Amino acid sequence: MRRDTFLKSLAALAATGALPMSAWAAANIKMMIPANPGGGWDTTGRALGKALMDGKLADTVTYDNKGGAAGALGLAQFVNGSKGDPNALMVMGAVMLGGIITGKPPVSLSQATPLARLTSEYNVFVLPANSPFKSMKDVVEQLKKDPGSVKWGGGSRGSTEHIAAAMIAREVGADPAKINYVAFRGGGEATAAILGGNVTVGGSGYSEFAEYISAGKMKAIAVTSAQRLPGINVPTLKEQGINVEIGNWRGVYGAPGITAEQRKTLTDLVLAAIKTPSWAEAMKKNDWTPAVLSGDAFAKFVDDEFASLRATMTKSGMV
Repeated sequence: MRRDTFLKSLAALAATGALPMSAWAAANIKMMIPANPGGGWDTTGRALGKALMDGKLADTVTYDNKGGAAGALGLAQFVNGSKGDPNALMVMGAVMLGGIITGKPPVSLSQATPLARLTSEYNVFVLPANSPFKSMKDVVEQLKKDPGSVKWGGGSRGSTEHIAAAMIAREVGADPAKINYVAFRGGGEATAAILGGNVTVGGSGYSEFAEYISAGKMKAIAVTSAQRLPGINVPTLKEQGINVEIGNWRGVYGAPGITAEQRKTLTDLVLAAIKTPSWAEAMKKNDWTPAVLSGDAFAKFVDDEFASLRATMTKSGMV
């Protein structure tokens, strides 16, 4: 797209109130995805990039996947390599907060610039199709007998499925410090381990497992929501007598050291992107729940989430 056409597109958005006239966004966006391909952050980052392109809000979007340590490796690369860059975005979420609490990385999320929370998604726990277990009740009974014999597979240490597994153990009277949790660097690796029967039970966002559940390759046994998810006939942990509820939200940050005006420009750009038909299609396809929060309200939310997660993880024996 020519630069003058790009500016006209932004002007059209501004005229409809979708984007302030002051928000002349960068034409070339660099998207840090602090996870390997195939997981929730990867899906979110690429859906946002597609919305930016389809909405004619960016000339180009390039992606950089850097998985490991619950996003801490990608965060470090973003913080150290993108300082002052008004074109840089990083996908993040609840998993990164949990990883920071458990891993204590040398960089801090507070060094980057909070822009907006985008979505929320609840986790689903699944069994491989050939599992000797048939339900969460079976898993819990084995967990009580020998916590280490149940191998939980999911995202990095400190992910919402890791926290949920520890909370389940605590709720049923097993020692959460003895759970056998296997962390994977990306959703693709976790999915392969579940399909191969290399873990007892797997956990992630429903969208990552949906096709395998539909095909009968995985059996969904519980969701971490308060009520059953719309159109998905999977019982909650609560209705199975396990008082555990936890959500997995995702958001986006800007680079360290950008100006207040650059922060507003990027925030407006993201908010315009999530009003596009392309983003609406991604929301529906992935069963994401909208959870939009931006600016200082989002920054406060992240601070509060840090405190809440740390308390939960300490209570569950993870910290």
